[in-house]
Amino acid sequence: MAPLVQAAHERGITTLTLDSPANRNALSEALVGELRAALAATATATDPEARAVLLTHTGGTFCAGADLKSPCDPADFLALLHEITALPRPVVARVTGHVRAGGLGLLGACDIAAAGPESTFAFTETHLGVVPAVISAPLLPRLEPRAAARYFLTAEAFDAAEATRIGLLTSHGPDVDEVLAPVLDGLRKAGPGALAATKELLTAPVRTALTRDGEALTALSARHFGSAEAHEGITARLDRRSPSWVL
Repeated sequence: MAPLVQAAHERGITTLTLDSPANRNALSEALVGELRAALAATATATDPEARAVLLTHTGGTFCAGADLKSPCDPADFLALLHEITALPRPVVARVTGHVRAGGLGLLGACDIAAAGPESTFAFTETHLGVVPAVISAPLLPRLEPRAAARYFLTAEAFDAAEATRIGLLTSHGPDVDEVLAPVLDGLRKAGPGALAATKELLTAPVRTALTRDGEALTALSARHFGSAEAHEGITARLDRRSPSWVL
């Protein structure tokens, strides 16, 4: 089977590309496993020129959230988020498509995130009868509180400008590569030791939340994913109909 995560290296930047467009780069057990392995390889690399990781995607969706047909274990997803935040190099998200549910957790774990004009975002969990539990750890320290309450509860979609305003994105623009060019150039000019120590300083609140609350959050996620309400919500989504509770 073709790899679901592609890796490339150029001028100090390791690009990891989510390459499972058939299921909109959903968080399947296989994709999460491959992304964790790719990050581990990056973490142990001894290349003195390595400065940062660029996380991007193929297709029109950066990540659709959990793979409803083959979901990953919530504990594995929690570990992935922890590994992104603990990586001794900055992780930069490059988004040119849609992001939903657990995919937003990936953005929250990244140090810098930028998107193009076609991107949209939504915390779709409540419409499926599940809870945005695990992703709350990296996201709540970053998001404007009133916006987090609104979008977590209502599952409304919003655009890149709003995502930037509320803290989900660092920036956005008509050409995401133009937006990221000075960011990547700045990282290339940084001392690798200073870069790692500064990232450790910046990610301390998120890493603390993941460690302190991770077990409870994964239990909450698993409990709701296994509920009758989630079964109805997920079945309705796969059948392309409204769940029975919609008024």
